[in-house]
Amino acid sequence: MDNITGMLTVPATTIAIGGTAVAIFVALLFWYLRSSSRGQSNHLTPVPEVPGVPILGNLLQLKEKKPYMTFTKWAEIYGPIYSIKTGATSMVVVSSNEIAKEAFVTRFQSISTRNLSKALKVLTADKTMVAMSDYNDYHKTVKRHILTAVLGPNAQKKHRVHRDIMMENMSNQLHAFAKNSPEQEVDLRKIFQSELFGLAMRQTMGKDVESLYVEDLNRTLNRDEIFQVLVVDPMMGAIDVDWRDFFPYLRWVPNKKFENTIQQMYVRREAVMKALIKQHKDRIASGEKLNSYIDYLLSEAQTLTDLQLIMSLWEPIIESSDTTMVTTEWAMYELAKNPNIQDRLYRDIQRVCGSDKITEEHLPQLPYITAIFHETLRRHSPVPIIPLRHVHEDTVLGGYHVPRGTELAVNIYGCNMEKSVWENPEEWNPERFMKENETIDFQRTMAFGGGKRVCAGSLQAFLTSCIGIGRMVQEFEWELKDKTQENVNTIGLTTQMLRPLRAIIKPRN
Repeated sequence: MDNITGMLTVPATTIAIGGTAVAIFVALLFWYLRSSSRGQSNHLTPVPEVPGVPILGNLLQLKEKKPYMTFTKWAEIYGPIYSIKTGATSMVVVSSNEIAKEAFVTRFQSISTRNLSKALKVLTADKTMVAMSDYNDYHKTVKRHILTAVLGPNAQKKHRVHRDIMMENMSNQLHAFAKNSPEQEVDLRKIFQSELFGLAMRQTMGKDVESLYVEDLNRTLNRDEIFQVLVVDPMMGAIDVDWRDFFPYLRWVPNKKFENTIQQMYVRREAVMKALIKQHKDRIASGEKLNSYIDYLLSEAQTLTDLQLIMSLWEPIIESSDTTMVTTEWAMYELAKNPNIQDRLYRDIQRVCGSDKITEEHLPQLPYITAIFHETLRRHSPVPIIPLRHVHEDTVLGGYHVPRGTELAVNIYGCNMEKSVWENPEEWNPERFMKENETIDFQRTMAFGGGKRVCAGSLQAFLTSCIGIGRMVQEFEWELKDKTQENVNTIGLTTQMLRPLRAIIKPRN
């Protein structure tokens, strides 16, 4: 009987699969003919195109995890601005400082919105965070909140104590490691990223966290598990590819494995954030007062919905815990690889600080450490491609017509490899930022974006990374035991070294 049932089922299944395939083929053919005719009707100068294949466009050429490398190679062939096809979507890629600034400033009104992937739409609660929202009243409101209470100059002064705690914790751990394991290589990422997470938690929730009972998950999570849920998983999920993103008219085709994975990340993160908020409200009820972002939002931003409150609190946690770590790790790698530059920085710190520990007040007298920070941002852009902008009305970029509906990718890595702007761009050379009578512009490398959507966390990233680099060089000599060639892996939306930096550290006398 089972064999008969199976024999009867096979034709029906085959017909169902065949019908779906025909529907998909007809839809793809319709889109291809429609997009071809639309392109022919436009007589303005189009953006140069990278040749692809029908229907798929250039998708097969973008299989690697480092698309910014491919984009930069294409810029050498097709110029600083060109277009590609990612399935049904047209995308203009910019790898030029000048054209990028035109997009950020001059053409901002035409290119100020975002068209997110399915993964990002879920993880950002449909743009309910500053970095991924459209430029509208909500964006302006939540950005004002985060600048006022966490990331702006006045807020940074209030949170100075938290950064000082972070630096002392990091220093103590490094000294303990050097004492107990003098011949071993230290894993800087493990220490620095954990301390950055602690900084983010103290600023946002008032206290670091060691464990947390999460009612919705019916279990207690330790600190590493909390970090995994709030930072690691969403960063990985942000680059999860749903093939339907490239063919929007096929959204009706199921992709359950992808949907379940992303939805589980969302549910777990929401559960942890709700538990953190409950814990803080319990502290308030007990009379404990803390200097934190949640205190500010609960008193000054009462119009936020529960979901908006969760997302507003989660955003500084994930963003503070990743990009600054990437920049600092690369800087320490380069300093360990270049002992002459490391020695010069050490001598500068000794000249300015003497026997005192380097502090934020010393930074104006230490232009070389600032140059190291900016050169690292240039050579190892932590966010190599700025989150895609959506062109919502016809515009012009670089002298070319860019039609409404196009996606815009600003290839920061490519901009910072532009040979007409940077001499020997492949070389890590802080001296390029040490020219006399030249003020270092925070937007020169565009690592923090530009225009009205410039990153709100640039000041905190600068202070934390520079003092972290300064303390580590002031207190230790860094040396690479393994002289392996540098390798970059793309994790989430940022670039990380394929393997964590491992170096021999020797305490200085």
